[in-house]
Amino acid sequence: MIDVLTVVIGAAALALAAWCGFAAYRDQPTKDWHFIGMAVVSVLGLVQLVVGIVRLAGGDDPDQGAAIFVSYLIGAALAVPIGGFMSLAERTRWGSATVAAAAVVMAVLQVRLFDIWEGSGG
Repeated sequence: MIDVLTVVIGAAALALAAWCGFAAYRDQPTKDWHFIGMAVVSVLGLVQLVVGIVRLAGGDDPDQGAAIFVSYLIGAALAVPIGGFMSLAERTRWGSATVAAAAVVMAVLQVRLFDIWEGSGG
C-alpha cells in the first residue's frame, strides 16, 4: 500500500475521533461540521480502496491474501459512513460518541492494512 496515504487516513480518522469525542463530552450531537469531517475521511477511505484494488489488479499481492486485504479495505472505507448514518438516528451526545468510535475503528483498520501489506514486502 502507499505508506503516506495510510498514515494520513489514520491521522485524519483520529482527529475526527477526537473532535466528535469532544462533542460527546460536551453533550452535543453531531453537527454539520462533523459531517463535513466525516465526508473528508470517507473520501480518503474510498481513495485508499481504489488504490488498493488497482495495486492488486497490477499484480501486487499481500502476504496474507487478497481476500483478507480487500475485506479490510472495504471495512475501513465503510466504518465512518456507517457511524455517520447511525449518528443521524441518535441525535444526542451518543451520536457523536458513535462517530468517534467508528473513526477509531477506521484508524485501527489502517494499522492492520499496513501490517497485511508490509508483511508481503510491498
